[in-house]
Amino acid sequence: QVQLVESGGGLVQPGGSLRLSCAASGRRAFGSFAMGWFRQAPGKEREFVAAITWGWGNIDYADAVKGRFTISRDNNKNTVYLQMNNLKPEDTAVYYCASAPRGARATVGNEYDYWGQGTQVTVSS
Repeated sequence: QVQLVESGGGLVQPGGSLRLSCAASGRRAFGSFAMGWFRQAPGKEREFVAAITWGWGNIDYADAVKGRFTISRDNNKNTVYLQMNNLKPEDTAVYYCASAPRGARATVGNEYDYWGQGTQVTVSS
């Protein structure tokens, strides 16, 4: 059974930073699979945030977060991270990490087969 557990969310002021972590278990050869971050704000559909392929060959970001967010992974720890800087109120959402069944780039939700439970990020003064 694959499990993804996010952590690191919270309340932060505009311009602040947070680092989200997603610890994966139950999937053999974690490093062989693409990982992604998505978010869903109240009343809105889930949207893509960032993704990283198995060997760091491809990293993708949504236009709304380019230059502010950085995705990374530590395959030795089976963990993927999302460093979020210069946060804005419009970044407020529940953030989900996801694991794809293959290593190639994946930027669409239905390309992922396992999801975490989500962590709340609130950007407010």
